[in-house]
Amino acid sequence: MQQCRAAVFAALFLFVGAVSAFAQDITLRSQDGSVEITGTFLGFDGEFYRVRTKYGELTVDGTGVNCEGPACPSLTNYVAEISISGASTMGEVLMPALIEAFALRNNYKVSRAAIDREHFDYQLSDGTSGQVLARFAFHATNSDEGFADLLADEADIAMSLREIRSPEAKRGFEAGLGDMTDGNRSRVLALDGMVPVVSPGNPVQALSPLQLAQVFAGQIDNWSEFGGPDAPIALHLMEPSSGMAQAIEDQLMKPVGRVVSESTTRHDRNISLVSAVIRDPFAIGIASFAETGNTQILTLNGPCGFSLAASRRTIKTEDYPLTAPMFLYFPARRLPKIAREFLAYTRSPSAQIVIRRAGFVDQSPEEVPVNLQGDRFANAISVAGDDVTLEELQRMVDRLGPMKRLTTSFRFQAGSTRLDAQSRSNVQQLARAIEAGIYDTRTLVFVGFSDGEGAAAGNRQIAQKRAETVRGAVTSAAETANFDQLTIEVDAFGEAMPMACDDSAWGRQANRRVEVWLR
Repeated sequence: MQQCRAAVFAALFLFVGAVSAFAQDITLRSQDGSVEITGTFLGFDGEFYRVRTKYGELTVDGTGVNCEGPACPSLTNYVAEISISGASTMGEVLMPALIEAFALRNNYKVSRAAIDREHFDYQLSDGTSGQVLARFAFHATNSDEGFADLLADEADIAMSLREIRSPEAKRGFEAGLGDMTDGNRSRVLALDGMVPVVSPGNPVQALSPLQLAQVFAGQIDNWSEFGGPDAPIALHLMEPSSGMAQAIEDQLMKPVGRVVSESTTRHDRNISLVSAVIRDPFAIGIASFAETGNTQILTLNGPCGFSLAASRRTIKTEDYPLTAPMFLYFPARRLPKIAREFLAYTRSPSAQIVIRRAGFVDQSPEEVPVNLQGDRFANAISVAGDDVTLEELQRMVDRLGPMKRLTTSFRFQAGSTRLDAQSRSNVQQLARAIEAGIYDTRTLVFVGFSDGEGAAAGNRQIAQKRAETVRGAVTSAAETANFDQLTIEVDAFGEAMPMACDDSAWGRQANRRVEVWLR
């Protein structure tokens, strides 16, 4: 009897599956009937059909064909369906703020419907007729989940606090999503920082990056090691599948060969982590810069006396070493028109204001005058000696003194000539600004700096080449710019203006950079 029931259920399953598959079959026929395409309906973006045929996946302009079949969408009452999945840090605050601002700018009515703790929808309607135009469906969990949904074709956009991993990119390519490591498949929406936080009243004010890694590895487990109370250190981090936790592993732990202690308490939301640290006078956590609550933020320092505090400006310039770019990833296929318009809006000046008001670090470039950079020039004086001569410092002051530093900086991946993720985004941002004529009649100088390892002359040559590489990337990206309207130069000062101590991988990475100065 059980075998009979199993056979019946199997037959029903196959029947339902066959009906479902049949229901998705459509035929696209040209207006004159001379061309006919039959296949499985995959999607419609309001302009183009996506169909899986025996020839592969095809994208067909809807204006030239008639659609026949039960799966054909309505052309008169089309509603764009956009699925967004990934990091809750982005999905719960930042993306909703941007969608609401986008709707206001375009005179759309917007409504939000909560489904459960992780799922909610935003519906955009025409401000005059009330016709529903788009539905943004959110799945706010973590970066791992976002990439899994994207690769399974269950999401149109993935939100992540880390770059896509090589195995994920490989699976995406095999699934027909395109090269997910290409600059056109992702963008940096905003910036965040990974900041060490402790309970208010904790006497410890600063730790070095190495000490922080040792603490979270469980190698230093008592506050007395740092001049604090004789009490055990309680560790708090986001859950391992969180992009924030994975970024901490990549940027803080792996460079010194440490792994996070198993005694660490994990949290699925940043607000939970912050609350736990506030309640425990002996706790330490690494939280999002955008949401530190009433915790006390620790400064990162080093034995050479330099210190790096997290601030909007130091995160934007990447001078703060634990910076976390916030990514949006999307496949090679066309997204609905309203989704493309929304993505274009996220790069606009008004969107940068929304990002800033939401507590995150925007990407609009700012000009920093020399009189606000006293610490940087003090660092330069402190390392003067045989390698960095007085003449070189005088040349640097004469060159940069009359200018302003742009917060747009460029850094390279460790041990690579490839720009890091934030810098690749900065190339596009600066190129668009040049194309728009923002810097017409001005002089832009790409200035290279290096770490202090090796001979000073060699370091200056390396810094010069890096500056030339960045200039080339920006000018190549600014395809429509009129370069007769501005002057672009390159210079380098090697190790003359360090940002951090050279005794660690973090410090050397912070010191290897290309800055943009304006006159």
